[in-house]
Amino acid sequence: MAEQLGERFSPIEDKVMTSLEDVIDPELGIDMVNLGLIYDINVDDDGNCIVTMTLTTMGCPLGNLLSDQITKSVLAVEGVTSCDINLVWEPAWDMSMMSRFAKVALGIHD
Repeated sequence: MAEQLGERFSPIEDKVMTSLEDVIDPELGIDMVNLGLIYDINVDDDGNCIVTMTLTTMGCPLGNLLSDQITKSVLAVEGVTSCDINLVWEPAWDMSMMSRFAKVALGIHD
């Protein structure tokens, strides 16, 4: 939520976010970032990364698969030494959180 609150990500956090654009939700065929599922990225000075995110539904059967892919993607970023996922349900995800790209790709028109 850092960008929504007007804060900016650090350069390494930007790289993590860019890397997460390669993690595709297999059910929707859109990446986690454009779906609006990534709420925040925090990388400390030691390279420890915390990804705060949600899923489209609480019972998402692909949660473990997506967590594994996110961890792999984050650890591929130079300077990141560890990755923890903070899975949250508030604020609840809804389609308004998707990027314009995701909405167009899914045929959703505002």
